[in-house]
Amino acid sequence: MTALKRYDRLEASGLWRPDASSQRREVVVSLGDATLTITDMRDRVLSHWSLAAIERRNPGTLPALFGPDGDPGETLELDGGEVQMIEALERIRNSIRRTRPRQGRVRVLIAGGTTLLIVSLLLFWAPGALRRYALEVVPPVTRVEIGEALLGQVTRLSGPVCASAKPKGSPLQRTIRALNQLAQRTSTPQLVVLTDLPRPSMHLPGGLVALDSRLTAPSEDPAVAAGYVLQERVLAAQTDPLDRLLRQAGPYASFTLVTRGTVPARALARHAERLLKSPSANPDPELLAAAFADADVPTAPFIAAAAPDQAPNLPRTDNGSAVIADQDWVQLQTHCPVS
Repeated sequence: MTALKRYDRLEASGLWRPDASSQRREVVVSLGDATLTITDMRDRVLSHWSLAAIERRNPGTLPALFGPDGDPGETLELDGGEVQMIEALERIRNSIRRTRPRQGRVRVLIAGGTTLLIVSLLLFWAPGALRRYALEVVPPVTRVEIGEALLGQVTRLSGPVCASAKPKGSPLQRTIRALNQLAQRTSTPQLVVLTDLPRPSMHLPGGLVALDSRLTAPSEDPAVAAGYVLQERVLAAQTDPLDRLLRQAGPYASFTLVTRGTVPARALARHAERLLKSPSANPDPELLAAAFADADVPTAPFIAAAAPDQAPNLPRTDNGSAVIADQDWVQLQTHCPVS
């Protein structure tokens, strides 16, 4: 039942007009179960309006003007004396309106949900996807450039490079030869020795490994330095150092790398600080043991020099060919004295 029970069969008189070009005529208005019936003074039916389609044309104004939704020409005018009928039509209209679905609210909810979904994708999925894409498309030469730029930030915070397998100047040839031997033995693309590095070794993008000059002290065995290089190589194989950099630097660094082929200097500086403050990670012992075996480097010197937790379950071996010729090793020690 659409009409409120208290108004069932309510009647009133009014002025009705079927269209805009017709004269108004006096009619009797009857409120039924679901319709408003309009009859003339001889009780002949002139029109039926669905209660669900009635609209108020002049809210708050008397005489009240009603009409069927969708037909602006047909009107029904009720003067101020028909308060009960006017009140009944308003109550019925309000009751029907409350039961209708609110399209605007549904649209707002749908739009809000869609926006929330897009924002969630941008916040949680897009950064990872952009980082993965950057790692896929960045060429090896760019990785090398990023590694060298990051090394520049590291040396700004620690000591300078005292020896490099790819020097820009003309250091002693035996120093270069010593590092080249160590790099070839450990399959390392780039190898440098730094003074005052806060940790024994670290790996950077582009296959670059940096050693602290204390590993070239007169009391050290070259197999110890080789062991730390192998450890960094295994760690780099387990976790891409460029991925590590981009994760810390955030989506903007990944975007810049994809669009410009570079990583912002500020991101490199922050990452360098974090690397210098972070303790050395422990590689998988099986992978590390395999790396020592492939390079024919004995593990005993490394086990003796490293902290106990840095060589867990690493099998001890004493046999292996000389890592670096003695005279070259001595030259490297001379060129990179411990401060």
